[in-house]
Amino acid sequence: CSVRPAGGASGPAAPVPAGADAGSGGSGGAAGDGVAYCVPPSGGAAGGVRRRSRRRCRGGPGSATETTSGRTVPEGHTIHRLAREHNRLLVGHAVHASSPQGRFVEGAARIDGRVLEKTEAYGKHLFHRYGDVFLHVHLGLYGKFTVGALPAPEPRGALRLRLLADGHWIDLRGPTACELMEPPEVDAVRDRLGPDPLRRDARPDLAFDRLSRSRVAIGALLMDQSVIAGIGNVYRAEILFRHRVEPHRPGRDLPRETWDALWADLVLLMRAGVRAGRIVTTLPADRPRGRLTRDKAHYVYRRAGLPCRICGTEVRTEVMVGRNLFWCPTCQR
Repeated sequence: CSVRPAGGASGPAAPVPAGADAGSGGSGGAAGDGVAYCVPPSGGAAGGVRRRSRRRCRGGPGSATETTSGRTVPEGHTIHRLAREHNRLLVGHAVHASSPQGRFVEGAARIDGRVLEKTEAYGKHLFHRYGDVFLHVHLGLYGKFTVGALPAPEPRGALRLRLLADGHWIDLRGPTACELMEPPEVDAVRDRLGPDPLRRDARPDLAFDRLSRSRVAIGALLMDQSVIAGIGNVYRAEILFRHRVEPHRPGRDLPRETWDALWADLVLLMRAGVRAGRIVTTLPADRPRGRLTRDKAHYVYRRAGLPCRICGTEVRTEVMVGRNLFWCPTCQR
């Protein structure tokens, strides 16, 4: 990938293996530091990301997308992290399912006692496979999972679904979707989604084909789940900044080489997000020293009115497709 240095022109692309894992010593990253990058805005290796506890399923700071109402929607890396956790705790075991709230009683009864065969994430959608039936969950604005070791606490509040297996409990509250699906219905959900950067079967060419035929702003297209699955507001703002792309540029004006670099960077950043449980896009050289707090983790996201970390220009914000967009008008021309 290549990222334009502050105040300069784009440099030659530095190759990044499409399947490179974040923190594995890929292009620009230091092994074991938790985040790998393409050529960064001001050079240097990434670092300073700590792994977070797996007890919370909404992820750590910066793991969700902010709406104009101030609420947050978990981004794709959070759902993939959940799929991994549920796989570790439940797959291969008979699961006791119940719906203390009462809104999913019939669905819980159908999977109660069945063995969970597989967990899978696609974009912001989570699937559990129980033989010929799938549990489909979309957290939306209010949904969250909580996890713990048995004995489970007394059910409280709007507890949509409780799963018990192998000494652990998983509770689900407030999801946009919690439903059972047959295989054709699961296929229909997947078919309407764009490629997911966190899936090894992703086909980025499909996303570029959509982008290259559209007059819609790239900042809006990145939020369209039929173009790319799993991207939310944080990744949108940060990936466009890292590659110096003006968010109002029509998708069809994005060069193929820029798209290839952007996609490779998304893969690395989102894989790092899965492992760390948070989104970190800044390099140590571009942020204040000390503990890596939320306000130091991003270049432009939620930094409206503050100076750009690279050039000092005031970061701007506006609403685009119902989300607060952030960008630097100097770096992203």
